[in-house]
Amino acid sequence: MIWLGLSSACMVAAALVHSVLGYRRLIVPLLRSGDGLLADALTRRILRFAWHATAVLMLVSAAAVSWPGAPKGLLAVIGAAWLATGSFNAIYTKGRHIAWPVLSAAGLFALIGGLS
Repeated sequence: MIWLGLSSACMVAAALVHSVLGYRRLIVPLLRSGDGLLADALTRRILRFAWHATAVLMLVSAAAVSWPGAPKGLLAVIGAAWLATGSFNAIYTKGRHIAWPVLSAAGLFALIGGLS
């Protein structure tokens, strides 16, 4: 059970950092530029919504992983998805994006907890 708690904690941390730090450092400057598609108010609202919706889905994953009696298959799918996301992030950004270790750890911990 400790593995699932660690996984959930990593997911919550990723969601919070994504929602706060990512929003401030990436989304706000993009929205302020107002260039191209971002000149449209609806596009800016959709981008803002999608950014925070991603964090909400991360929190849903954390809840599912820490849910008592969660099916092992569900834990394996969630863990594999987070591990794949972290691995792809590491490869795609050549390890420069700060999220890949936490994303990968969340997935690995969920897989270990789900398979044990």
